[in-house]
Amino acid sequence: MGTPGCQAAYLLDFLRHNDADTIYLVGDIIDGWRLKKSWYWPQEHNDVLQKLMKKARKGCKVIYVPGNHDEAGRQFAGMSFGRIKIRQDAIHVTADGRRLWVVHGDLFDGVMQYAKWLAHLGDWLYSAILVLNRWFNKLRVRMGYPYWSLSQYLKHSVKNAVSFISSFETMMARETHRRGCDGVVCGHIHKAEIKDIDGVLYCNDGDWVESLTALAEYADGRLEILHWNHIQGIAPPVALLTREVSVEVRVRETLTVDG
Repeated sequence: MGTPGCQAAYLLDFLRHNDADTIYLVGDIIDGWRLKKSWYWPQEHNDVLQKLMKKARKGCKVIYVPGNHDEAGRQFAGMSFGRIKIRQDAIHVTADGRRLWVVHGDLFDGVMQYAKWLAHLGDWLYSAILVLNRWFNKLRVRMGYPYWSLSQYLKHSVKNAVSFISSFETMMARETHRRGCDGVVCGHIHKAEIKDIDGVLYCNDGDWVESLTALAEYADGRLEILHWNHIQGIAPPVALLTREVSVEVRVRETLTVDG
């Protein structure tokens, strides 16, 4: 949030139609880099924050793990604000007993650690692509089609980007194994995925700029990437698997959301 590229309307609609016992916010929820350059904060972004705080007041555990774009929040790790807990990282134990390391992931990105200027240049180019993506999808919605990420398609079509994603995933899996965990839940690279890497469960929850995805845990410990590329009443809903969670029926479920 804090940028025009944020699909806040989709995220708000997702939060209205899904409930959970625990919600992890896996970083880059607020884009401090963009806000430093120019202020952008529409009512929809306020609505998302208010919805999360309302869920926390009703008993949902909301754990916020800051990322590189909202790294200022890391100084408050260990503290709580309005029942929202701030953590550097976290360990989540699934219903079937697996230990998952929850972390944003930027600390294992070589560009972020050793060439931050390049990361900022990439962020500028990325923002330009998102402007094109926003107008492209406004046209799609008017034509009755669901959201489709042009920016994600372009990024993942570039060979070097695919190579970077692969190396990031491998590094995350190795660090997870070193920490003695069964799997990792992260964000940072904006590519939603669940897969096994050398015996380690790698889960990336995507984002609400390109992917419009969240990672959900069901009552039996099963994990799934949920895609939410429609808004109720605006575009025809895509086919979704029947889930054990809804606004009316609460189960033991975990949702993770990345910015």
